[in-house]
Amino acid sequence: MSTSKTIAAVLFLITLVASCNAADNAATKPLAPAILIFGDSTVDTGNNNYHSETYFKVNHIPYGIDLQGKTEKGRFSNGKLYCDIVASKLHIKELVPPFLQPNLSNSEIMTGVSFASAGSGYDDQTMLTSKAIPVSYQPTMFKNYITRLKGIVGEKKAMEIINGAIVVISAGTNDFVLNYYGVSTRRHEYPKISDYQNFVLTRLENFVKELYTLGCRKISVAGLSPIGCLPIQMTSKFRRGIFRTCVKTENKDELLYNEKLQKLLLAIEASLPGSKIVYINVYDPMMDMFQNPTKHGFKETKKGCCGTGYFETGDLCNSQSKLCSNRSEYMFFDSIHPSFAAYNYIATSANSTIAKLLDA
Repeated sequence: MSTSKTIAAVLFLITLVASCNAADNAATKPLAPAILIFGDSTVDTGNNNYHSETYFKVNHIPYGIDLQGKTEKGRFSNGKLYCDIVASKLHIKELVPPFLQPNLSNSEIMTGVSFASAGSGYDDQTMLTSKAIPVSYQPTMFKNYITRLKGIVGEKKAMEIINGAIVVISAGTNDFVLNYYGVSTRRHEYPKISDYQNFVLTRLENFVKELYTLGCRKISVAGLSPIGCLPIQMTSKFRRGIFRTCVKTENKDELLYNEKLQKLLLAIEASLPGSKIVYINVYDPMMDMFQNPTKHGFKETKKGCCGTGYFETGDLCNSQSKLCSNRSEYMFFDSIHPSFAAYNYIATSANSTIAKLLDA
């Protein structure tokens, strides 16, 4: 081969490698600087492990059994949660750490954490039962996070990160399960479910506005799932065995709440300059999995994978519990919480909605 041809070949290879590297970098470049998580067990990646008062902890097997390395205990599922999957799809990180985890690295702080607490809710009275970290207190944790972030990157850069971060809020289920359908304290105060919904939504509105004052601009808020289809709810209504069905009255309540929430979020966004606030539809994907299990590869949608699947969660789902071997075929991991397979579908369904925040 002549010298000129050799040089040309080398230059072609260099160009090809550079193009491939550029494509790889573009594919893996984070689509947002950070992800910030608030809410309950659906997005608690382990904060309750470090919160001594709470009744709800899952720092034990079989929770997290399908996570790589099996060292990330604290998630109420067999694998990643919805927020982990969203963070991965945004190329931010594979697992979102809990803010209360000791010795968090600077890089973890810079790319975001979870402030959520299993058993939490918008209604502070919910925590009388669960002893979780209230949603209303999570902004205080966020303020501590902001202080540390500023110490790492400086005030200007810190606010750029927070302004550009994707915020995920997921709560509300415990308010209804613990305060209205279960213990009837709030039901005596609000005989009409619509009035209690309005109370919870007012708390949610105040929470979102507080996050805005702290610098959050790109906010997603998850609606309620069909609570009446949770295995534990079917069990509580004495629906056992093969004829277990969803509690239709509860699902009707959730649909009404979600309709109100969507309208409220539009109003909040209109009142907060520079904000982009989107509604994450959890109800329809969950109902689709329940009604069309084979479409999603599920063989069991009416009970959890752990124990009998009818009532076990938290401490009742432990190393001594019988565990299904085909976890990807179960919609629920325990009697309340979705399996990783279910969370994956929910996150995938939410992709187009999250994309709206990226364009903001």
